[in-house]
Amino acid sequence: MTDDMKELKDRIYAQLENVIDPELGVDIVNLGLIYEIHLDEDLNVRVEMTLTAMGCPLAGTIVSDIRNALSELQEIGEIGEEVDVEIVWSPPWDKSMMSRYAKIALGVHES
Repeated sequence: MTDDMKELKDRIYAQLENVIDPELGVDIVNLGLIYEIHLDEDLNVRVEMTLTAMGCPLAGTIVSDIRNALSELQEIGEIGEEVDVEIVWSPPWDKSMMSRYAKIALGVHES
């Protein structure tokens, strides 16, 4: 991966920090919901992520918010036409995947 691709990937993660889980009020990156960002040579993006619970009624809202957030990145809007969001269930999400910030914000105490 080139330095430009790494820098774009970092900016994608930064944009995703603006996507707030509507139920928890914390961004999806700090919640640990983003498993991987895949970029191809045309700058098409595939976001591999999970949700805190199967059957989450807000999945469509979160996916839409991801697409809207990433549309603000000039490179993706110009060259890459595709932002694909893939929701996976393996590995299953648990509270240990949250950042320290998210744990503090939600009052989660580590055992």
